[in-house]
Amino acid sequence: MRIDVLKLFARQTYLDVFKSKAIMVLLGIIVILLVYAALSGAVIYQQQTESRQLYQKQVRENWENMPDKHPHRMAHYGYLVFRSKHPLSFFDFGMESFTGNAIFLEAHRQNTVNFSEAGFSTGMLRFGEISMSMILQLLLPLVIFFIGFNTVATDRENGTLKILLSQGVSWKEILIGKAAGLLGISLSILMLAIVILIMGCLILSPAGLMTDAISRAAWLSLFYVLYFAVISVIAVLVSAISKTAKVALISLIAIWLVCAVIFPRTSQALGNLLYPSPSITEFQSAIEKDLIKTGDSHNPDDPYYKALKDSILKVYKVNSVEELPFNYSGFQMKEGERISAELYNIHLERLLQTYQRQNRLARLSTFFNPIASIRNISMALCGTDFNTYIGFQQQTEAYRYQLAQHMNELQIKLISNKKLGDHDKPYSISRSHWKSFPDFKYKFTALQVLMKGEAYSLVALLSWIVLLGLLIMTLSKRLKAI
Repeated sequence: MRIDVLKLFARQTYLDVFKSKAIMVLLGIIVILLVYAALSGAVIYQQQTESRQLYQKQVRENWENMPDKHPHRMAHYGYLVFRSKHPLSFFDFGMESFTGNAIFLEAHRQNTVNFSEAGFSTGMLRFGEISMSMILQLLLPLVIFFIGFNTVATDRENGTLKILLSQGVSWKEILIGKAAGLLGISLSILMLAIVILIMGCLILSPAGLMTDAISRAAWLSLFYVLYFAVISVIAVLVSAISKTAKVALISLIAIWLVCAVIFPRTSQALGNLLYPSPSITEFQSAIEKDLIKTGDSHNPDDPYYKALKDSILKVYKVNSVEELPFNYSGFQMKEGERISAELYNIHLERLLQTYQRQNRLARLSTFFNPIASIRNISMALCGTDFNTYIGFQQQTEAYRYQLAQHMNELQIKLISNKKLGDHDKPYSISRSHWKSFPDFKYKFTALQVLMKGEAYSLVALLSWIVLLGLLIMTLSKRLKAI
């Protein structure tokens, strides 16, 4: 292949765009939408981040200002935790609008994450939100298809293709050169998005997340370049195998509809059909049934805990819990918390395995749908995917368990076993213990873990590059000028 010929075809394809007022208007609309999506996304990120930080600060102040009281009462008083947004979430909203923002943590109970944006919105939210990622994943490829449908088909119709081939130009040079021209158009818009993305990282990222945000933005930019390379080659190949430009346009629109609408809905529906997941009520009921079988830690006459008490009394060689060197109620609460947490984690793991089976079907569809590939990768890098949400749940459950058991330990060590008289004050400990317990600190998933979690999507996107390269090699030997 001759580089100068490739440049000539790429330059011609690129400059032809400026001759069409309709295409220029479409690209102008894309640019305006990108700027609007960036500004609105940044505003949403700042507003929600400030609100969550404000409420989290108030929760912490209320916790620390609680008066002296019994530690078990503090365990039931609970703690409210808000989910942090990653700075790149202004670029790709992902699942954030449909997953909860806050979770109440308390002893003996695992609550769900509540207060999602979708819960306070109308049904129109299901049609999607205008974000930078949505524009790049769906709208810009559609415009590229409108530009690229006639790149080869029109030359075939007017006889130009026959002349080019007769003058020694190869099919490879035509296909690759015109695909490069379409990619150049895509990159012209993408470069604007990348500049906005980097500026957003610099402006929105807190000091501790700056390096992580820049690294994610760099990888995100690379994968979008590969995605638009796939889109550009598809447009040229469909144009090349179509007899007329009209057939090429209809074919490309059909491909876009299948990849953007039909495939995602079908894979989700099929996953839910093959691997149905329980409702929240069913999930919680199953846990309650198992808890009933193991015993009630608040009931001293429960068979399991009565046997536990008898064994403790026997070990310490005493006749009653009042003679024990520690608070037995706290010990019993600690054991009950351990059992309930283990049961919850078992059921949660089963539920997550069901979700993973459902998502595996969607991830396998990425080998047939490049839009699904870039969507999964984009959400993961922007911290708005399902795995990031599950990571938040797991971190909050670990914090809840730590808080509950810490209060139980304080009860075991600092609360007397002696029964209170009618005129005695309730047992309590100093409020300084509340302040000493650390605040919840959410840690975003490491970049390498994100990449591993989206292995299907990464391999699928690279496979599309390889497959389309092989198709160019194969079709360049079989295509005809007429």
